[in-house]
Amino acid sequence: MPLELYLDLHSQPCRSVFIFAKKTGIPFDFKFVDLFSGQQYRDDFGKISVVRKVPVMRDGDFILTESVAILQYMAEKFGTLDHWYPADLQKRARVNEYLSWQHAAMRAHGSKVFWFRAMVPILSGSEVPKEKMNSAMEDLTLSLKVFHEKFLEDKPFIIGEKISLADLVAIVEIMQLVGTGLDVFENRPSLSAWRDRVKNEIGGALFDEAHKAIMHVDSLPQTFEKNGMLEFIKPKFLKKFN
Repeated sequence: MPLELYLDLHSQPCRSVFIFAKKTGIPFDFKFVDLFSGQQYRDDFGKISVVRKVPVMRDGDFILTESVAILQYMAEKFGTLDHWYPADLQKRARVNEYLSWQHAAMRAHGSKVFWFRAMVPILSGSEVPKEKMNSAMEDLTLSLKVFHEKFLEDKPFIIGEKISLADLVAIVEIMQLVGTGLDVFENRPSLSAWRDRVKNEIGGALFDEAHKAIMHVDSLPQTFEKNGMLEFIKPKFLKKFN
């Protein structure tokens, strides 16, 4: 039976899982969890995952949360091409090194900038103070510098000549920022060339399909108004980056 993947493609980790499953031909049923209507807080989803976050994978009676764990599980269960999650000990260690680092760096700092630029003005009705935004941007800039100098260096992809799960996780985080109108690739030619290589390896149509929702982040105010959930979800979202 196909996997069940509970996803909302506004979410970076959900996009990495979606792209990987689609690109590698892993059979799955897409179970949409609408984060911006608060569906993750409802009782029916709570029975699937007590952490109330996406993505979630269900394989028969086995339920798995956390995108990195899901990616690794799918790669091993379905025997995807070796370059995604190499059998070679040192290449796999490089993938794991990036996946371990990015949680508290690229993801943490990129998510903060995304929330400050896109979500806080919608939920609070005011812009983030300039000093706070500048501090968040400095942290993001440092993460991008480390990504370039340590992980990418002068290689086509993070582990060398082939794309891996590390590149996939990295690109969805960076593209989240582009959805807010922040072109992080500007004046970063090496990063821009890497993005183009990743997009080419994934396939332009799939890449654009996965990122379509986040490229229309400016429509979120209408989404909140339409579903009538703004006052319910506002305190849950705002406490993330107070």
